[in-house]
Amino acid sequence: MRVIMTGGGTGGHIYPAIAIANKIKSIDKDAEILFVGSRRGLEKELVPKNGYPIKLITVSGFNRKKILANVKTVADLMKGNAEARRIIKEFKPDVVIGTGGYVCGPVVRAAAKLGARTFIHEQNAYPGMTNKMLEKYVEKVFISFEPARKYFKEQGKLVMSGNPVRQSFFDADATSARKSLGIREDETVILSFGGSQGAGKINEMMLELLEKFNGAEGIRLYFVTGKYYNDNVKKEIASRGIALKENVVLMEYIDDMEKYLPASDIIISRSGALTVSEITVCGKASIMIPSPNVTGNHQYHNAKSVADVGGAELIEEKDITPDILYEKIMALVNDPAARIKMAENAKKAAPKDAAAIIADYVFKA
Repeated sequence: MRVIMTGGGTGGHIYPAIAIANKIKSIDKDAEILFVGSRRGLEKELVPKNGYPIKLITVSGFNRKKILANVKTVADLMKGNAEARRIIKEFKPDVVIGTGGYVCGPVVRAAAKLGARTFIHEQNAYPGMTNKMLEKYVEKVFISFEPARKYFKEQGKLVMSGNPVRQSFFDADATSARKSLGIREDETVILSFGGSQGAGKINEMMLELLEKFNGAEGIRLYFVTGKYYNDNVKKEIASRGIALKENVVLMEYIDDMEKYLPASDIIISRSGALTVSEITVCGKASIMIPSPNVTGNHQYHNAKSVADVGGAELIEEKDITPDILYEKIMALVNDPAARIKMAENAKKAAPKDAAAIIADYVFKA
């Protein structure tokens, strides 16, 4: 079987595609899999690291505020369409699967018109524009949250799969992960992160709380800034004259999240679909602070699906203060029983093996 995976921009689109590709390879070791991404996204780095070849096409998003800026977008789209058709004709895929991002549009459309079987996966409770446009070109639309159903027209195409999470998260062992990171048994581990680029509000809150945690007995803090904010966070720490103790680890980005999530006790994060899925698969207590700057406020709905079953604390960004966040963190630090119960509830909210559900449809004649 020859398969093209396409999706990009952020890890939230790329890692589900990798999870699906891995599942397909586990079923058919002779499957040939090619990724198609954009020149601007993280896929050009993440996909090769995970052992797959990738081809890049030209694509950019529409600017709803600056209409004239879309002249270049239209030119990019025409170029990307031609590049996608050329790749499809050369590779001759049996199946093309899109996992979101602007790059999916040209690739899935070209594949459908050239006779390949096509599928898309929607990670969020509120579907992205590209996936809504591609609905008519595909056999099935895999969704991760029930609220997404109402945004698609062809209900017969919808399959509830959940979010594909890499097998390494399902296989992760907390004891082994903590040992590999040198974490003591008596340490409570707090992991704060905001996605691949970072989250300014979360960084702002953690900077205000840094001195409370710096050198705190029995606590280890992994403060992941994101690539976009890393330099500014370092400068701010220096300007405040804070000398970080051994228990505070400042990081720009985590490549092996499948090690850090299982090793942690409390997660502070945004609530992108993939983040929510990985946290729940690992069964971790979390404080989710949805980004308000996303289409349809979908991060709020992602987090609410877990918070409603007692698997997370949900705090909207407009309501967050350093004092509130510190109170929520310390409540979990000081009450292990409550933390364990939240973790158990999170585990119940975890998706099934979504990659296996999707692969099953792919291999159906």
